[in-house]
Amino acid sequence: MIITEIVPGHIVPFPTDDSRRDEGAELVFNGRVRSTEHGKLILALEYEHYSGMAEKELNDLARETAEKFPIRDLFCRHRIGRINIGETSLHVAIWSRHRKEGLVAMAHFIAELKKRVPIWKWAILASGEKVPSECVHQD
Repeated sequence: MIITEIVPGHIVPFPTDDSRRDEGAELVFNGRVRSTEHGKLILALEYEHYSGMAEKELNDLARETAEKFPIRDLFCRHRIGRINIGETSLHVAIWSRHRKEGLVAMAHFIAELKKRVPIWKWAILASGEKVPSECVHQD
């Protein structure tokens, strides 16, 4: 099963599922806003997206990931709008038979999300200035 959502408010994590009997690994990733962005103190991040296109690309990426890797389910929620320090901006849950394929699928999915899905983030500096924030690190 694939579930992808882009939400404007706080992210409610997908619930754990203790009824699963064939998946030995449940991987959960929560991406949170740090207090610095590229070495500068910030107050928050603000995410914008290309409505319609971002949802489609996120769902396409999730389906491609599920086809490429031996995983059972992939659920993703990405937040848009202003997100304060410490809050979750991205929540991903993947279920797989074993941890290795789940970990590889998770790394692939998040790296590709940052490359492909039209969601942009702005850092709101301590001065109140809003500046673009690009993902420049490797994986």
